[in-house]
Amino acid sequence: MNRRQTPPSTNARATQPFHINRRRFLQTASAGLAFSALGAYGVELIHQKPKRVGLIGAGWYGKSDLWRLVQVAPVDIVSICDPDQRMLAGALEIAAQRQKSGKTPRGYSDYREMLKEKDLDIVLVGSPDHWHALHGIAAIEAGADVYLQKPVTTDVIEGEAILAAARKHGRVVQIGTQRKSTPHLIDAKKRVLDAGLLGTIGHVDMCCYFHMRANGNPPLEPVPDFLDYDLWTGPAPLRPYDGLPHRRWWRTFMEYGNGIVGDMCVHMLDTVNWMLGLGWPNRISSAGGIYVQKDGKSNITDTQSATFEFDRFNANWQHRTWGAPTDPDYPWALFIHGDKGVLKASTMRADFIPQGKSGEPIHFECLFEREQYPEDVTEKDNELNAAPATRRHMLDFLAAIDQRSRPVADIEQGHISSASCILANIAMQIGRTVTYDPAKREVVGDEEATALLRRAYREPWRHPEPGDYLV
Repeated sequence: MNRRQTPPSTNARATQPFHINRRRFLQTASAGLAFSALGAYGVELIHQKPKRVGLIGAGWYGKSDLWRLVQVAPVDIVSICDPDQRMLAGALEIAAQRQKSGKTPRGYSDYREMLKEKDLDIVLVGSPDHWHALHGIAAIEAGADVYLQKPVTTDVIEGEAILAAARKHGRVVQIGTQRKSTPHLIDAKKRVLDAGLLGTIGHVDMCCYFHMRANGNPPLEPVPDFLDYDLWTGPAPLRPYDGLPHRRWWRTFMEYGNGIVGDMCVHMLDTVNWMLGLGWPNRISSAGGIYVQKDGKSNITDTQSATFEFDRFNANWQHRTWGAPTDPDYPWALFIHGDKGVLKASTMRADFIPQGKSGEPIHFECLFEREQYPEDVTEKDNELNAAPATRRHMLDFLAAIDQRSRPVADIEQGHISSASCILANIAMQIGRTVTYDPAKREVVGDEEATALLRRAYREPWRHPEPGDYLV
């Protein structure tokens, strides 16, 4: 075993997602309603007291996660928090329409005010990346189980702190790396990888060629009265205000995240880790920069490669936010290469391509549930291909809460995947390969790189430390 690799959990649920079939839970007021085909756990949910839920971050994906939870469980949305009052008002209105009780949740601009009530069973964190650590830890300390969007954090020590806090307080933390709950990828793992069809695996490629790097140059303007921009910024550097930061704009700045690697590589690397049973990479290197899209304010790379070295093979990442994908069918994907074939996999499809006459090709299609969940189609900006996976991810989360067990996307593996991507950016920044020691929480033999494991926080915010949560 890789000396830094996390040993496999003894809990079988940690590596196997909670499965449901394709029929939906009909939310009605009838006491006889049922998860007609969600199995024993679905039936059990009906008879449970609805869990009290809060949402921090009422933007696009925060709301999307909340609506997927409402679709599969009889929850009570108690409170929603966002420093943008217009965004908050919209989320409160939709929540009243979506939940069975018809009640309008309480609204907050400051998450501390929301969490001090300590009346929530579950908190969903859908805020921008630079807030994940403080929001996640505060929810844990308030006694809630947490569904935390990826990446776990913007620096490595934040991730160590969330992991330590979750373990100290015994809370379930599910990370929004829902590829582990994606039906066609689960099927591909079982029928190709687990069946040994690839033979000896010797290399992995991962990529993203989406043109998703915002590259504008908007003028400065006054902060609107409906946005608490200082609170939105929180521990990050306070950039001059040049328009609403929501959706794509904040992601184009390293002040708030880790670029395309932190946003998109984390999904693919986490999927590779899950499919192949990996842990921490032995060594990480990276190179890249802004080579083509030089106009505009964006400071994240438009081109970058990274190599994650494991015991038996390397996993290479490549992104370009310009040009065309190498494989048009797989613009954001992973490719697992064995001596008997290759598995191509993305959020939309997967293909096993055998080497020579070693087997038959196998094609896997993405599951959509438009008929079972017609609101998926009418929901603004909904990712139809991701909705079925997120529903299953939520059910796995709920099952882990009830059983007090580790979910399929537990905080520990989420931290490994997120931190590995952050370390790739550090390696690119300093121009050399890094080896992270999670026991000592340092980059081996590299004081400069070790200093970059922790970002500076803007006053008066305090950076969380793993030592604060000793068990």
